Amino acid sequence: MTRTIAAPWLPHLREHGYALVPGVLGAPDAARILAALDEAGEADADGVRRKESVYAIRNLLEVVPEIRSLARSAVVRALVEAVLGEGAFAVRGILFDKTPDANWKVAWHQDLTIAVREKREVEGFGPWSEKTGIAHVQPPAAVLERMITVRLHLDDCGAENGPVQVIPGSHAAGRLGAEQVQGWRADRAAVPTLVAAGGALLMRPLILHASSPSTVPAHRRVVHLDFAAGDLPGGLEWHGRW
Repeated sequence: MTRTIAAPWLPHLREHGYALVPGVLGAPDAARILAALDEAGEADADGVRRKESVYAIRNLLEVVPEIRSLARSAVVRALVEAVLGEGAFAVRGILFDKTPDANWKVAWHQDLTIAVREKREVEGFGPWSEKTGIAHVQPPAAVLERMITVRLHLDDCGAENGPVQVIPGSHAAGRLGAEQVQGWRADRAAVPTLVAAGGALLMRPLILHASSPSTVPAHRRVVHLDFAAGDLPGGLEWHGRW
C-alpha cells in the first residue's frame, strides 16, 4: 500500500513544473550540513571546484556522508515520495555556491543528462559526455519525467542572489529544441524562485530554467539533489542509488 503524504504544493508542481516549500531544514540541521560541506572542501576531494573558495562539489553524495543522510532523511523523503512514490532514490548531488569569487550566469536550458555507471549503447540514449570521470548521457524524456530535483537552500536567496528563474508549464512540452526554447521565452513570463534559508525548490528536470549572476557579495549555497524512480533499460545502471 502506498502512503498518502500531505503535500499542499503538489498541484502547483504538477501544473507548473516547480514548487517552493519553506522550512524544510531547521537552523541546527543547516549548520551541521554547512560544517560538513566546509570540511569536504578543505579535503580537496574529486569534483571540488575552487576559485578563492569552494563554489561547487559535483559528487556530493559520494564525498559527504551528511548529504547521503540528508537525502534519506524523513523530511526530504516526504517531499520526494509525494511525487515519485516510496521506491524513489537519490541519484546525484551537487553543491552550488555563488560568491564574489565565483559568480556566473546560466542560460535557459533543461536538465537533460543523468549520471550512469558505465557507457552502454542503448537506443534513445545519447549523446554521451564525461564529468569528473563519470559517464553522463541524455536519456529519453520518459526517464526525466520520472525524476524530481530538490534544491535545498542553506542561505537566503532573494532577487539579488542570482536565483533560479523558471518558465512555468514548460516541463510538460518534452525535450525542446533551440527554436522551441525561444518560443517559450517569448510567450511566457519567467518567474524567479526566491527561497529563504532552510526552504526547498522542487523542479521537474524538463522545466526551462536559468539564473543570473548574484549582485551582492554573499553566499548562495544550495544542495542540489536529483531523485529517480525505476531502473534504466538495456543494462544501463544509475551511477549511484542512495
